[in-house]
Amino acid sequence: MPWVTATIAACVALLLTLAALTRGALRRMRRAASALNDTIPVNSAWWRARAKEQGDLLYAALGDSAAQGLGATEPDDGYVGLLARSIALRGRRSVRTVNLSVSGATVAQLIDYQLPRLAKLQPDVVTVAIGSNDIARWDAVAFARGLVTVFDALPSHAIVAELPYFYLPRNERKVAEANRIVRRLATERGLAVAPVHRATRALGPLGALLWFAGDHFHPNDAGYRVWAAAFEPLVARRVEELSVHEISAHAPAAIEPSTGASAERDSTSPPATEGGVGGRP
Repeated sequence: MPWVTATIAACVALLLTLAALTRGALRRMRRAASALNDTIPVNSAWWRARAKEQGDLLYAALGDSAAQGLGATEPDDGYVGLLARSIALRGRRSVRTVNLSVSGATVAQLIDYQLPRLAKLQPDVVTVAIGSNDIARWDAVAFARGLVTVFDALPSHAIVAELPYFYLPRNERKVAEANRIVRRLATERGLAVAPVHRATRALGPLGALLWFAGDHFHPNDAGYRVWAAAFEPLVARRVEELSVHEISAHAPAAIEPSTGASAERDSTSPPATEGGVGGRP
């Protein structure tokens, strides 16, 4: 029957077209991933230069390529750069950003290479977003054991992040388990948790197309704004705590009625530490 032959031919043509489109999409993703890999040393050098700048407040970021801003137009357009600008705006003070993150880092690598550097600093604000690179070779026990080490080394005001939404069901099952571990261990230590998974999942099916770089893994500028928004309320709260601490530290001394003397507000900056700022809570 002619219509059967025509239908089969149409189906074959459709399948061939879909296969060609899929191959083309995969080639574009591989090219995009390769291009992003070329930016790794560029971003790393940019953040090293930024760490040498001076600032009244010290912001330390730990994590992987997301903290490096891979996929953004410029390193400063990643969530770390966005949060640094927010801290400066809210605190009305200059900010020195020390980005300790390393592209491709796992929890174990963060322990080996980032925690020793954090220990030399006295940061006012700390963010940690790690775990996405642990999903490929998922081991829940090792992940939890590693996070215990990480979280125990953080200052009490540190803000840790959930893993982002991974879209594929197989990976999402691992991510869900990872985020349960993150939230449990953070809660036990009184650490604030940024709801990055909830924020990225809310983007829906189009999120992978509109909020991701060409490799469909790293966020683009719009995607990083979503990440930053998940951190923002907690960062704002921390900046407010710092402001209250400053007001308390520089409050005028109590006046003795018998002398009538008044104390001037102490405007002297605290001595600098290795982290570039004075001692903080």
